[in-house]
Amino acid sequence: MPLTAELTSADLTQIRQSALGAADPLGVAADLADAADTGRLADPADAGLALTLAAEIAESRAKLEAAATYVERALEAYGKRDDGQVAAARALRARILFRTGREDEALAELEPLRPALTQYPDAAAYISAALAVGGRNRIAEQWLSEAVQSVLADRGSAAEPTDPDDAGLLFFLLQQRHRVRHAIGLPHDTHDNLAERLESKLTTAGPAAATEAPDLVFWAQTEFDQLGEVSAQYGGTFDGHRAGLERELVRLTAVGGTDLALLPGVLANLKKVGDPAEAKTRAAYARQLSASSARISWPPERNAACWCASGNKYKKCCLPRSRG
Repeated sequence: MPLTAELTSADLTQIRQSALGAADPLGVAADLADAADTGRLADPADAGLALTLAAEIAESRAKLEAAATYVERALEAYGKRDDGQVAAARALRARILFRTGREDEALAELEPLRPALTQYPDAAAYISAALAVGGRNRIAEQWLSEAVQSVLADRGSAAEPTDPDDAGLLFFLLQQRHRVRHAIGLPHDTHDNLAERLESKLTTAGPAAATEAPDLVFWAQTEFDQLGEVSAQYGGTFDGHRAGLERELVRLTAVGGTDLALLPGVLANLKKVGDPAEAKTRAAYARQLSASSARISWPPERNAACWCASGNKYKKCCLPRSRG
């Protein structure tokens, strides 16, 4: 279905959040490119953003040639702009270059983006995501560590931040660095401890904050039925559980997440960690699973079996749940 006649910036944001749940995501990408070409954008300056979004959608469906074309057109549309949107598009181009085996070109694309880490809150996510695609997590850890040191030096003698708002951009750097270090098995250091303290402040600030960063633990039907009251922490019902995971995966993709996967949970193993009713137990179990090799890749092809093991095709099962 063609997109609306005139797309606003708010429309593009909504499309970013829902495109992978569309019946024809590649068709959405083509429509976005057409909107940029034919002047169907409320603000012509959004042409680069629309084309970058088209590239992200094409990349997520492994249509790398189309993704490369869209991202090149996006950078042409941005022209001489030098801001966070341009940096994100260049990081996306690096991801595509990595995926097509052009590793030297990808690294050459990313190296000049390092200053963005201390300028834009989202940069830590999209730059480290690009390096992860290229198997360069150690480089990501080095760059993030140097950015953290730079921001801390700029704070001077100011006290350690007490909450994410006080930390500002530093929070995003610490958070991403912590995740990268966990992925490559590095031991905790003082910055990791600070990242955990700030994340704890965020998740204990109230119900709304606690739902901002759900984990990706998937409980199969037989396991979910045994969760009892704990099931309320995972969507309440099996349908709600699956819908929440699908929406979160779509959201993570929209902010640059790559190589996403669900983590199959086993109640008996959760109980070995601690009391399942406690948030810290569930969080620790999610971290434990993320370090294991047991993963369910996402997204499957539209006509492939759904990731939830229902036996139905993805397009008829969990794919539409992201639209709820």
